[in-house]
Amino acid sequence: MKYLHAMVRVRDLEASMRFYRDALGLVETRRRDYPQGRFTLIYLAAPANPEVEVELTFNYDDEDYGSARNFGHLAFAVDDIYAACERLQAHGVTINRPPRDGHMAFVRSPDLISIELLQAGEPLPPKEPWASMPNTGQW
Repeated sequence: MKYLHAMVRVRDLEASMRFYRDALGLVETRRRDYPQGRFTLIYLAAPANPEVEVELTFNYDDEDYGSARNFGHLAFAVDDIYAACERLQAHGVTINRPPRDGHMAFVRSPDLISIELLQAGEPLPPKEPWASMPNTGQW
């Protein structure tokens, strides 16, 4: 058996691409449009693991997906958790659970999918402004 991908439904394709591609740093690996089925599939992967993908499913017709809390989260290892969070903030993303411990942070996509960021290897030493930053919202 081989793990292939996780699928998340997105409401706004451009907002989702700005989040997953531009802010989070994933790379689009392929895209399939199915106009007859009224949906588009976009596959993205972390540059270091192109074989493990996140599939964004964009349905052309409006649909209510709820708050997305039942999905859980996607998790990514990052080389520098502080730099990753700074990059996300620069793209207007709220850091819901700051990396106070130098190890873990949570953000949410435009469709409220929780994204866990984990420091690769050992945690980094605590650093401001992260060490004293409070949690914001849910993750």
